[in-house]
Amino acid sequence: MSTQNTIAIVGRPNVGKSTLFNRLVGQRKAIMDNESGVTRDRHYGYGDWIGKNFTVIDTGGYVHNSEDIFEGEINKQVKLAIEEADVVLFMVDAEAGVHGLDEEFAHVLRRYIGKKPIYLVANKADTNLRANGVGEFYSLGLGDGEIYAVSSANGHGTGELLDAVVSSFDDPGVEEPELEIPRIAVVGRPNVGKSSLVNLLLGEDRSIVTDIAGTTRDSISSRYNAFGNEFILVDTAGLRRKAKVSEDVEFYANMRSLRALEECDVCIVMLDASRGIEAQDVNIITLADKNRKGIVILVNKWDLVENKETNTSKDFEAKILEKIAPIAYIPVIFISVLNKQRVHKAIETAIEVYHNKRRKIPTSQLNDVMLKEIEKYGPPALKGKMIRIKYVTQLPTHNPVFAFFANLPQYVQTNYTRYLENRMREHFDFTGVPIGIVYRKK
Repeated sequence: MSTQNTIAIVGRPNVGKSTLFNRLVGQRKAIMDNESGVTRDRHYGYGDWIGKNFTVIDTGGYVHNSEDIFEGEINKQVKLAIEEADVVLFMVDAEAGVHGLDEEFAHVLRRYIGKKPIYLVANKADTNLRANGVGEFYSLGLGDGEIYAVSSANGHGTGELLDAVVSSFDDPGVEEPELEIPRIAVVGRPNVGKSSLVNLLLGEDRSIVTDIAGTTRDSISSRYNAFGNEFILVDTAGLRRKAKVSEDVEFYANMRSLRALEECDVCIVMLDASRGIEAQDVNIITLADKNRKGIVILVNKWDLVENKETNTSKDFEAKILEKIAPIAYIPVIFISVLNKQRVHKAIETAIEVYHNKRRKIPTSQLNDVMLKEIEKYGPPALKGKMIRIKYVTQLPTHNPVFAFFANLPQYVQTNYTRYLENRMREHFDFTGVPIGIVYRKK
């Protein structure tokens, strides 16, 4: 993640930080809700203004001496964002006026005066009365003598704010990453260790980790480089069954996770070894397969499994494959994030799956191999008609799809398609990748 031209939006809970983030980024990336404390982790997006590109960091609301179990972790994330940023937007609420938490947080920000620009942003200044009343925030002693009255909801005043912010940037900045950078999403039920895995890989507390299920609410993307490959690693909120999704924020978190799954190239599906594979795990794997994603199954907390002589990884893997049948192409890796066992093997495998997903087989090689297999066992006759397959080629699609040209393509049966897929997988490495087989008239 480049730190060049980076803006951090900070402040107490429920002042509208995520609304401003979404406006600067130009899309609804952060979860917004009237409930305070919705954003917990640092959340990144990209924006541009008058020829300057920048990264925006949305943060959780800074709190102090609350009963919120996440308070310490949220505040740590806020401070990390401030350290990382080139410019800080300190957001306050023009409707509520100066709050005790604003004054406390102003003390935190004063140590950065002179080190980086700090802009005081009074949000919710939707009326002239509120806009004219923002002078009370001068008491906070921040903002270089200017207060920017804005309405993140309707965009009022954000142009003037951005004019001032980008004037701090000498460099045009880094544009949003191109889509060809592979996206690897870590998905699974709540509390299986997704954020702990991402934090371990990134070498920093990128996501908040607690023992409470559902800590991560947004899908959080981070740039990562390993094994000579750069890719985007996406931590997601735990996917729950719809019947168990009650509050609005959790519903939107679920939707973000589903979208992250739909937009990624490879899904790392995490299971909890102490609980085995459950119905919701099967649903997630089936969903990834239907969306034609590369898939790697990680069985986390393998260190907690007792009697490994009677509960071997081979037996555990057999149970997983039995539950997800007929899906049989997915690699299964047993890890312990806590003990840092086989974690890098997991990422290495995900990269291999990504390359398998993009594999192109030359037409001549395909025909040399597959026509021999078809000659050994041809498609069974149907209604007294002989089916002959004469040619095969890979289609120019994002996922591996192969067209078999036959005289009577409509008569080829499902069992024979499965036979062709199995032979394809024997000869070509498509581990972790769903492949498509279609028939065309020749």
